[in-house]
Amino acid sequence: MTGSEVYYIDGARTPFGRAGEKGMYWQTRADDLVVKAMRELIERNPEIPGERYDDVAIAATTQQGDQGLTLGRTTALLAGLPNTVPGLAIDRMCAGALTAASLMGASIGFGQYDVAIAGGVEHMGRHPMGFDADPNPRFLSERLVEGDALNMGKTAERLHDRFPELTKERADHFAMRSQQKTAAAYAADKFARDLVPVALESEAGWGLATRDEHPRPDTTMEGLSGLKTPFRPHGKVTAGNASPLTDGATASILASKHAVKKLGLKPRMRLVSYGFAGVQPEVMGLGPVPSTERALERAGLKIDDIGLFELNEAFAVQVLSFLDHFGIKDDDPSVNQYGGAIAMGHPLAASGVRLMMQLANQFEEHPEVRYGVTAMCVGLGQGGTMIWENPNWNRKKHARAGK
Repeated sequence: MTGSEVYYIDGARTPFGRAGEKGMYWQTRADDLVVKAMRELIERNPEIPGERYDDVAIAATTQQGDQGLTLGRTTALLAGLPNTVPGLAIDRMCAGALTAASLMGASIGFGQYDVAIAGGVEHMGRHPMGFDADPNPRFLSERLVEGDALNMGKTAERLHDRFPELTKERADHFAMRSQQKTAAAYAADKFARDLVPVALESEAGWGLATRDEHPRPDTTMEGLSGLKTPFRPHGKVTAGNASPLTDGATASILASKHAVKKLGLKPRMRLVSYGFAGVQPEVMGLGPVPSTERALERAGLKIDDIGLFELNEAFAVQVLSFLDHFGIKDDDPSVNQYGGAIAMGHPLAASGVRLMMQLANQFEEHPEVRYGVTAMCVGLGQGGTMIWENPNWNRKKHARAGK
């Protein structure tokens, strides 16, 4: 048994759709979304024989119905992998796919696996977050958490309370810029490698999903300023500066150094370290701060060593709290270059791998950047972070180096 370096090889995702009866995936099964992403990966990486996949880890937050029954195993079979390939399901709410990737990466790093698939799915139209859940009454009766700790929008409002400098105007501006950056990324064909077309069935007949359903490129500050604040009267969190309810799936391939050499694979990123951390559930949006600090410490790096950030935009205020903590400007070009979940959507357990895909694309565009971060807040007061190294690094300094 010998350890190994861990590499990100490839990733794919479905277009993200609006949750609910009006969304494009209302009549599409959740597991079929995962299978579509997995099949794309398997087909475009034919140098990996099906029997060489050691495991398939697929995450879902609400594991029931077509999101239940050990997704990693069922989707592996449906995607055409041999019966010899095992699979599992994972739940760490929003960080499900990030956790799947870290678990498969750890198994590769420990020398147990050579090639694995990690991904996630969320069909929030069919399976709303927390649907049929039965939280233990002791959480409230013993005052382990406040009553609003289980409502993610209310925890975002608490960040505005705790940090008055995180104004609604800043959150709205960040949200508007996310929409603009996503529109620019689409115009420049930045998502062509990532997106897998999905056949759709509806009352109008058959169609094809080729783009995310949520982006609103015409978003303005004036339009954002007039939106309702559903989580608190006269609050600051709106539908415009938060991620929408979303359906979608992601999948990625991770491999060992041995497999890369043996199968002739081309790594797009190397896993450096990862970290998960807990915070007060009432301010769950702060989770990525301690998880990033842990990942940096384990890697022997500083925040200024990070040249690119892919931060999940669950709420604009949550990303701003991260940026303020680390002294990064709201409009720093190293942050979410293609926009983020406010524009594209956030299918909970799937989003972590979307961040990985976008970081890998940006690494190819920025050889001056050696290290990048994918990070996200997690419901019930957690954060998750992965640090990646760019194999295209040209040994020059990135724009934030030494600041």
